[in-house]
Amino acid sequence: MGLTSRFQRNNATDPASPTGSPAREGPLVMNMSQRPTFGQWIRATWLDLVTMVIMGVIGLVVWKAGPAPSRSFPVYFQNGEIVYPQFAYPMRNEIVPIWAATALALVVPISIFLICQVRVRSFWDLNNAIIGLSYALLTTAIFQVILKWLIGGFRPHFLTVCKPSVQQGTGNGLGQIMYDRRVCTGDQKEIDDSLESFPSGHSTAAFSGFVFLSLYLNAKLKVWSNYHPAMWKLIAIYAPILGATLIAGALTIDEYHNWYDCLAGAIIGTVMAFSAYRMVYASIWDWRTNHIPLNRAGPFNGAGTELKNAVFTRQAGWGVAGRRFGGKQHVADHEQQSGVVANEGHGQGSSSGPASVRNPWGGSRSYVRNDPENTV
Repeated sequence: MGLTSRFQRNNATDPASPTGSPAREGPLVMNMSQRPTFGQWIRATWLDLVTMVIMGVIGLVVWKAGPAPSRSFPVYFQNGEIVYPQFAYPMRNEIVPIWAATALALVVPISIFLICQVRVRSFWDLNNAIIGLSYALLTTAIFQVILKWLIGGFRPHFLTVCKPSVQQGTGNGLGQIMYDRRVCTGDQKEIDDSLESFPSGHSTAAFSGFVFLSLYLNAKLKVWSNYHPAMWKLIAIYAPILGATLIAGALTIDEYHNWYDCLAGAIIGTVMAFSAYRMVYASIWDWRTNHIPLNRAGPFNGAGTELKNAVFTRQAGWGVAGRRFGGKQHVADHEQQSGVVANEGHGQGSSSGPASVRNPWGGSRSYVRNDPENTV
């Protein structure tokens, strides 16, 4: 399996052109079995890099801005009882700071991607995995900071950091019992932060990064596939989900977020992870194609696909059609292999010669049936 990409431009003359003038320049063609030079990689990726920088700047500006809405809230009943005790928890230190949650959601998946390259050995698989992870994390970050800024909500320790100073009859609304942040006497920075609880930034970052990693591991280990895998692989794909849930759950222990903030963050992060993964790989649930990195230059149609053996597992014939790595094509087409399993439906057949390799698809058919129903 190569480490990819030779580029070329299509400058051929269009035979259909009445003047015989050169046809419009075609898209950049990438050979997914070869590694590109740095310049070639920049030519293919520069638009994503520019978009990431722009989105990062926008996110930073919004994050630095104060909360937009002016929320009204009651403080005491007439008998002096606190109206919303769920917002009167003490302010405590975070168990997992936001920088740590983001770092874990970025560093842990990338480390696993690199470990998988011991067997996958594909530049474009690693590239698509890291780019897809960046899609998920950055889009999630922008989504949640805008929601915090425009909607927000009270953290469980809001009243503690607000330190309201109220006098009976000086509020607004029915009975003049409603107040806004003007009655707060605490630290303004802490008050701003306590008004931006929804959704949880920790949860969005954790779930976007770790759900993406879970989808990647499922594809590379072929857990939901055409054979019975070992139990450790099931544990491996759900360990990231456990990590994300623990990070989100810790926010309710240190009383930095309400449960619904964490739930909303988990949903946002999961949706972004699924969307980003499907942008860079051929499918999500189709076990025949969900490990294949997509090419920027053209659509995936399945037949003769490069990197069709870019998997980590070596069970049931996956990833063993060829063992040479480098600039040459890693695997010959299945039609050219000798001794593959003869019957797709029953997995039965004979092999000829010691070099024969079991076809995980079964039969001598091409890698994937070329019809829309086979790609998710």
